[in-house]
Amino acid sequence: MTIDHLADQAAAISAAELGLAESGSLGLQANAEIPSESKSEAQRQVDPMDDYVRLQQRLMMATLAVSTAAVALSWIFFSGSAAASLLLGACSGMLYLRLLARSVASLGKGSRSVGRFQLLVPVLLVIAALRVPAIELLPALAGFVLYKPALLLQAVLAP
Repeated sequence: MTIDHLADQAAAISAAELGLAESGSLGLQANAEIPSESKSEAQRQVDPMDDYVRLQQRLMMATLAVSTAAVALSWIFFSGSAAASLLLGACSGMLYLRLLARSVASLGKGSRSVGRFQLLVPVLLVIAALRVPAIELLPALAGFVLYKPALLLQAVLAP
């Protein structure tokens, strides 16, 4: 066994512990043309952005599911105004999450810090809730943070 082979095994174990491995192959497509000795070199060339994009998609879908359930329950148990405010907050939370993900994705491409543009979303939500009487502040803020339970749900149910 060479040191490179041991390092590859350690990386595979670390990736599996982090939930990055999919069906024991680290999400790689098998290529019959690559001999088994050089497969470790091909594994090092896998684009980690593919995993990140899949994680973003799962997180957005989980946020959409949690938000839909919360809006439906608030419509049943509370007023329509509270449900509309919760929906506005949930949409704002998804916009915030998307802007944050875009900012994080650009970190290695000439940017050394996460942008602060996404911080305008909750500020604008609070200003809108204070200025427009039809928007209730607490349900809007509760809707905004619905991405957090979806994030926890993804951490528990991650493949």
